[in-house]
Amino acid sequence: MFRKIYRKIICRDLKSQTDEKTTGGTKEPIPDSLGQVKQRLAEVFSCCADFATREVESGCGAVLLVAYIKGLAQNDAIDRSVIKPLLSAGKSGSAERINRADAIEMLRDHVLISCEVEEYDALSDIINQMLLGKTAVFADGSRRALAASTTGFEARGVEQPDTNVVVRGPREGFTEVLTTNLSLLRRKIRNPELKFEMIKLGSRTNTAVCISYINNLVNGETVQTVRDRLNKINMDSILESGYIEEMIEDAPLSIFATVGNAEKPDIVAAKLLEGRVAILCDGTPFVLTVPYLFIETIQVSEDYYSRPYYSSFVRLLRLVALIITTVVPALYVALISFHQDMLPTELMIRIGASREGLPFSAFVESLMMVVIFELLREAGVRMPKSVGQAVNIVGALVIGQAAVDAGLVSDIMVIIIAITAISSFIVNPMTGATTLVRIAMLAAASLLGLMGIGLAVTAIFTHMCSLSSFGVPYMSPVSPLTVSDLKDTIVRAPLWAMLKRPKVNRMQDEYRMQSDKGKRQP
Repeated sequence: MFRKIYRKIICRDLKSQTDEKTTGGTKEPIPDSLGQVKQRLAEVFSCCADFATREVESGCGAVLLVAYIKGLAQNDAIDRSVIKPLLSAGKSGSAERINRADAIEMLRDHVLISCEVEEYDALSDIINQMLLGKTAVFADGSRRALAASTTGFEARGVEQPDTNVVVRGPREGFTEVLTTNLSLLRRKIRNPELKFEMIKLGSRTNTAVCISYINNLVNGETVQTVRDRLNKINMDSILESGYIEEMIEDAPLSIFATVGNAEKPDIVAAKLLEGRVAILCDGTPFVLTVPYLFIETIQVSEDYYSRPYYSSFVRLLRLVALIITTVVPALYVALISFHQDMLPTELMIRIGASREGLPFSAFVESLMMVVIFELLREAGVRMPKSVGQAVNIVGALVIGQAAVDAGLVSDIMVIIIAITAISSFIVNPMTGATTLVRIAMLAAASLLGLMGIGLAVTAIFTHMCSLSSFGVPYMSPVSPLTVSDLKDTIVRAPLWAMLKRPKVNRMQDEYRMQSDKGKRQP
C-alpha cells in the first residue's frame, strides 16, 4: 500500500507529457532538403556552442551535411571514418553508386568505414544518436540519415575504488562510462549467456541503463520484475544509480536498503553467478544488484579469496561490530539510568565518580556525543583527503578531551562513543541504517531501560523479517530458515563444500561444481 502511494506521488508521467508537447504523439521526419535540415538543427541546438556542422561535397558530386557534438565525438574518428571517406568517394570508383537515388544506402554500405553505421528516418532519433557522441550524415534529397560511431569523450580510467577496499583480490573498479563497465563484466564472465539489455530512462536526460544477468542461471520472474519496475520510472532525469535504487526498491519507507550496490566488477560478477540481476547506469561507477539480503552487509569479496577459517572469524567480528555500534550506547544509558544494581560495585563507584558534577543526563550526554561523532565523520568525508583524516583524528582527540575537562561528558562516555565509531566503520554498507537505529535505541533505553531496548530490538527484527527484495525474503536464509544456504552466511564454508548455489535466488541451475567425470555432484 505504501509502495503504491509512494510511486503515485513520485513517479509522475513526465515522459508521456514531454513527448506529447515536443512531438505531438508522432516523430518528425527528416527533411529532404539540406537547407531545411540545417534550419531544424539550428532550432534544436540553438545557443549550443558545442554543436558543429560541416557541409561536404563528395568526389562524385553528392552534397552532404555532417553534424556532431564537440566533446562527445572524437575529432580524429570523424576525420578518419567520416570526412575522409566522403571526400574520396569519387576517387575510389564509387561515384556511380552514390549518384543513385538511394544515396544513404550506398554511403552506409560502401563509403563510411566506421565500425557502427545505423540508419534513421526520424529527426528525434538521429538527434539522440548525436547526443551519444555519434556523427550524423545527411544527404540532399534523402529523408534518411546515418549515424556513425565516433564516440570519444574524456573519461576517468579504471582505478582502485575508494569503497570495497581489499587486501587480496582484484583492485579494478567500475568507471562512469557504461561501455567500459560492460567490458569489465565481460572479462570476468566470458560466456555468451551473460546478457545485456539496454533501455533509456529520463525523458530529458535519456540516460542509458543496462540490465545484466546470466540467462541460464537467473530466475525469469526476477528479470521480468526488474524490467517492469524500470519501465514504470517516468522521471525527467536519471543522474545516478541512486535515483533508480529509490524508485525500484520494495520498501521505500524502510531505513534498510533492499537493493545492493557495488563498485567492483568481481563483486557484481559473483552475484550474477548466484542468479542475481545487475543494473548498470551510465555516468556512475556504482552498480545495483538485486535481490539484496541483509546477510550481505557482513560479507566482502575478500572472504572468498582467503582461508575459510579466518574469513568466518572476521564475519563474526563484523556481526559483533554491528551489534556494538547499535546497542552499546543505549545499553550504557539503560544501566546508568535504570539498572545500576546490575553493575559491579567497583565499576559503579568509578562511573559515579566520573559523572559527578555533570550537568546532563546520560541520555542527553550520549545523544550529544553521537551527534558530534556524526559531524566529524561527515566533515572528514566532504573535506579533501589530505586534511580529512587529520580533521577526524585531531577533532576527536581535541573535542573529546576538552569535553571531559570542561565537565560536559564523562570519560567513560568518550570511550563508549569511540568503540561505537570504530565498530560503525566495519559495517560500512549499513552506515545510514545503523545511525538511525542507534538513535532509536537511545530513545527507547532512556524511556524504559533494558525493556525498551528489548522492545526496540524486537520491533526492528520483526520489521526486517517482513521485508523482501524482488520476491526474496530480506532475512534469508535465516528467516525463513534454509539449512543448505547457511554454509555461506555468518560462517563461510570451504569452497569445495559449497556444491550448490543459494536456493533463495530460485535459479535454473542450482549446482555450481562438477565432478571429475564432468557430471553434476549429487
